[in-house]
Amino acid sequence: MGDLFSEIKNKVKRHFPSIVFPEALDERIVEAASQLSQDEVVKPILIGNKEEILDKAREIGVSFKDVEIIEPKSYPFFDEVVAAFIERRKGKETEETAREKLLDANYFGTMLVYLDKADGLVSGAVHSTGDTVRPALQIIKTQPGIKKTSGVFIMVKEDKKFVFGDCAINISPTSEELAEIAIATAETAKVFDIDPKVAMLSFSTKGSASSIETQKVSQATKLAQAARPDLVIDGEFQFDAAFVPAVAQKKAPDSPLKGEANVFIFPSLESGNLGYKIAQRLGGYEAIGPILQGLNRPVNDLSRGCNVKDVYKLALITAMQSVNQKVLG
Repeated sequence: MGDLFSEIKNKVKRHFPSIVFPEALDERIVEAASQLSQDEVVKPILIGNKEEILDKAREIGVSFKDVEIIEPKSYPFFDEVVAAFIERRKGKETEETAREKLLDANYFGTMLVYLDKADGLVSGAVHSTGDTVRPALQIIKTQPGIKKTSGVFIMVKEDKKFVFGDCAINISPTSEELAEIAIATAETAKVFDIDPKVAMLSFSTKGSASSIETQKVSQATKLAQAARPDLVIDGEFQFDAAFVPAVAQKKAPDSPLKGEANVFIFPSLESGNLGYKIAQRLGGYEAIGPILQGLNRPVNDLSRGCNVKDVYKLALITAMQSVNQKVLG
């Protein structure tokens, strides 16, 4: 699992949080839930029919140690969940539509997190990102001061760790949204014991080029700095000026980053997606994520091409986010 995940495991184990898996009949989910329960790292909560889930476990040759299985339609407190959902949606759901939606595993699982019956949720092995994120935005919602959620990757290679964002959600963020993303990503970095030094990326360094695109990043930098003067955030930067001390000395000698940035904020989803994949495929970095940030409680989205190891790791990350939120909260 590597040093990063050994550290996360040790921290998470002490708290033993519960993580909801709405896609409980998927073989990858069942196997990962088995491993998590056997390792006593988190308590998996599987949503679905108990007999079918246990049959699937037997079919693939795994067993559970401490796993809770909940079927929404036979859940003894289903009426309470329905009432809480209607209240949370503030007139946007009738009792009939609420009952129908809460038979959906993603909606039901998200409500368990909202009602503190679980500490986080991992989905997306079968469902689309929208199916995973939509219930979270409607029920859990974003943290105060955050208008949109965003998605980051932890890039890991040997003892090196960096955070790239937003690489998953916002296609063309405004200056205000970029500032929010920068602040949220700095906080995510802290969860993984990274002292954040945030570079706002562009094709210009400190006004070396001027366009609508560079001005957007420059304005985002000012907004982020004003909102969080306690954080080291600077821009706009070309990647080399943010990452290579010798280049930084020439292009931005007065910057507090000094070519030692470890958190990189991309100006668009296009550049973020390209950036993390180039680092992954050409640079040999492991890309862990996407990790969703800005929500009141942790919900994370798997790739539909994920494997068992990916599910296990994202569950650990979700658990770590939960532990961190409780410690800070």
